[in-house]
Amino acid sequence: MKIAKKVVLTFPKHTWDKPIIYMLHTKHHLMFNILKAKITPNEEGLMVLELIGEEEDFKKGIDFLKETGVGVRFLAADIEKNEELCTHCGACTAICPTSALVFDKETMMVKFEKEKCIGCELCVPVCPFKALQIKI
Repeated sequence: MKIAKKVVLTFPKHTWDKPIIYMLHTKHHLMFNILKAKITPNEEGLMVLELIGEEEDFKKGIDFLKETGVGVRFLAADIEKNEELCTHCGACTAICPTSALVFDKETMMVKFEKEKCIGCELCVPVCPFKALQIKI
């Protein structure tokens, strides 16, 4: 049975030059769609991607990532912006990896483009007024 899940991968400094994603495809037969990536030599890296494959291959691929020291976090959250609580401070816009939260310079307001949101939840803890929440 094929499954598809969005994941956030955190790469330790020592893995920046390793073919980790390539191995997910060749050794574990997983397809991937990179949604966001920031990998810099000798720094911690971040990648948000969708992994697609057979359930057994998926499990083995995730185990492989963890064995190499890559942090794995699954995305399943649906984020909501409470307009009544939002003061449009812009704190969330700096952390959003997909620009789903953007500061509109004309209106001086934070806009939430929900279709761009991947549910990484990075914005939730940085909002000082708790205007961004995980929908349950």
